[in-house]
Amino acid sequence: MNILVIVAHPNMRQSRVNKRWVAELRRYSDQLTVRELYAVYLEKTFNIEREQAQVVEHDRLVLQFPLKWYSTPPLLKQWLDEVFTTAWLFGPGGRMLAGKELLLAISIGGAEHSYQAGGLIGYTISELTRPLQVFANQIGMTMLPSFKLYGAVQASDEQIESSAKQYVQHIINPELNPQIARQRMLDEMKKRRQTANL
Repeated sequence: MNILVIVAHPNMRQSRVNKRWVAELRRYSDQLTVRELYAVYLEKTFNIEREQAQVVEHDRLVLQFPLKWYSTPPLLKQWLDEVFTTAWLFGPGGRMLAGKELLLAISIGGAEHSYQAGGLIGYTISELTRPLQVFANQIGMTMLPSFKLYGAVQASDEQIESSAKQYVQHIINPELNPQIARQRMLDEMKKRRQTANL
């Protein structure tokens, strides 16, 4: 499986979490392609054809970003708006990205208990990222379970180190895809029934 990780952190030098995540990702260069938007596009002008080609060449797209005012950083939103054009996605040949996978990797400053009904924020991360889920659905991508680190601002070095390892294992897991997990479950049930009938 080819995995493309689009990293969008507006101030990577000062980041503890995202910087460590990227360092861990780079150890898996045989399985992952990492693109740091803020490093590559200082002028915020994208090479649209190159970006589209990168997305097409990969099976799984990971968007890694810190939660900024309950959304993505601005350059990631711009990247989505400019790269994923209607003409490219739905033009001749049909749905360009149908069947590919989308996964979000989010560092969150606040505590997990804040992101729930009755919490300080009052909404879950899943609710706050609903536009990206709708986006994936509309273009035929399969939305996968997100990777999240809550409390990123106060996380210890040990917590960040542990999260980096967990992050990579999460995004390279082929069974994150619910269709694959469901098929494996059905195959196991069928095998158990056949064994029981022997």
